[in-house]
Amino acid sequence: MKQPAKKKPTRREWTPADLRVLKRHSKDRTPVSKISKEMKRTVGSLRQKALGLGIGLGHQR
Repeated sequence: MKQPAKKKPTRREWTPADLRVLKRHSKDRTPVSKISKEMKRTVGSLRQKALGLGIGLGHQR
């Protein structure tokens, strides 16, 4: 039996609206897992973007 092909992840650009949402969540100290579900992005991608912007992410900082 052949394994089903894995779906290749597609990269999505960060829109100015996405960045506003991320910064708002940073200020509100929303847990990263919750942000991930809302924005449909991985925890890793959110953390990388936050690091690049110089903002903290998650409730433990």
